[in-house]
Amino acid sequence: MTGIGLWNIASQDPDQVAIVEPDGRTVTYGELAAEADRIGRGFQSLGLAPGDTVAMLLPNGADLLAAEFAALETGLYSVPLNWHLTAAEIAYILRDSGARAFIAHGRFAEAAATAAAEAGIPADGCLAAGEVPGFRPLTSLGAGGSGRPPVRTLGALMVYTSGTSGRPKGVRRPLTGADPDSVSPVFLWFFGLFGLAPFDSHVHLCCSPAYHTAVMNFVVVSLQLGHPVVLMDRWDPHEMLRLIERHRVTHSHMVPTQFRRLLALPEKVRTAYDLSSMRVMVHGAAPCPQEVKRRMLDWWGPVVVEYYAATEGGGTLITAVDWLARPGSVGQAWPGTRVRVLDPDGNDAPAGQPGTVYLQMGELTFEYHGDAEKTRQAWRDRMFTVGDVGYLDDDGYLYLCDRKSDMIITGGVNVYPAEIEGELAAHPAVADAAVFGVPHDEWGEEIKAVVQPELGVTTGPELTNELLAFLAGRLARFKLPRSVDYVDELPRDPNGKLYKRLLRDPYWAARQRAI
Repeated sequence: MTGIGLWNIASQDPDQVAIVEPDGRTVTYGELAAEADRIGRGFQSLGLAPGDTVAMLLPNGADLLAAEFAALETGLYSVPLNWHLTAAEIAYILRDSGARAFIAHGRFAEAAATAAAEAGIPADGCLAAGEVPGFRPLTSLGAGGSGRPPVRTLGALMVYTSGTSGRPKGVRRPLTGADPDSVSPVFLWFFGLFGLAPFDSHVHLCCSPAYHTAVMNFVVVSLQLGHPVVLMDRWDPHEMLRLIERHRVTHSHMVPTQFRRLLALPEKVRTAYDLSSMRVMVHGAAPCPQEVKRRMLDWWGPVVVEYYAATEGGGTLITAVDWLARPGSVGQAWPGTRVRVLDPDGNDAPAGQPGTVYLQMGELTFEYHGDAEKTRQAWRDRMFTVGDVGYLDDDGYLYLCDRKSDMIITGGVNVYPAEIEGELAAHPAVADAAVFGVPHDEWGEEIKAVVQPELGVTTGPELTNELLAFLAGRLARFKLPRSVDYVDELPRDPNGKLYKRLLRDPYWAARQRAI
């Protein structure tokens, strides 16, 4: 389609706003395209060629998006790094990805400098937005030249899996050799699933760190389709409502943790802002407790749309109307995709019977960079799995039980923690909850719950008894936790991913889990 795409829009309407920075500064399409060209020329001056990798340790902002589009323009793999990682974890990804250039922000200077040295990144490939010891300014890259990079061919995003268990692996797709000025029909198709068309007065709000696959993709596709993007640096529920009203935001991408914090705002704050511009609030990335989703639908109405996908691909989608008719479902397969639930023998599981969820998205393919065995285990024919367990109903709606690695086997019975966590979330004293298995000599595993209480709630045996009595009316006896601990905050990343291994692993030190 003509008229869309960063460089096409920059040529036709250079003064159109592309980005609203977290500090309120605006960046036009012309300015963003020029920065991407400069950085792209700089990458090529360093000797980077199509298929090489650049890593970015940058907060949400124009620098990150200019570097991302520069990589897309010059055939590079871009690796956005989670800036909550330690220097050692960053160094591992730099080495594993084969990064030849590394761009970091001064906010993360210490970790960046240590990681670059440990990974052996060449000095001329270390670039800084701000001050990082031993790094040269990003502004110097490609300076003094003009025009587009000499070689232009489409690159790709290579995001490292969250690493909630084991070492993270980069999800790497083959480069297509496409023209960076041509917007893939897949972008139009994907946004069309949510009723989002090019231009059409759309405004996207990015309220999570863009080192996540879905978050970066929603930002990049929005910009390619002419939707200005409002960036948040650190998410705050009150500020989000203000930005929606101020910029007449039409769409965003959220996770259940953010829903919880929005719902925790005082009623007078929640009702003080005009949210009528919102056309679709997309949510995914983590299971959403039914009680939380019902409250969001009561407040925001049918604009809340859920999808199921992974860094590796997707997926399913369910509208608000369909969800109310089938609470707990994550929807039906996207057009042109397939969802199957297979038993251990590779046969289709009967309706209502849990099995391993497999997805097929056209001719999509990927590999886990540097891990042929993990890649092999993920694929069956042309379908892949990320290890989720779920079931299909008679109408093909998918219901997720849990991640296979999180499943508890107690006394030979499979128990899915997500079900218990969802019920705990419905108790007014619970702000967040995690459930996992701990060793038991007779049963193999027993069920433990860790609860983050709402502010002002007194914890102790009385609350534990109250929670267990609450669950007893909702769950079978064998699913009830045998113990409950309390923490000030569960270990989640800003996109809602729960690092359950940090809670579970200490119990399994020197022991072997069944899963």
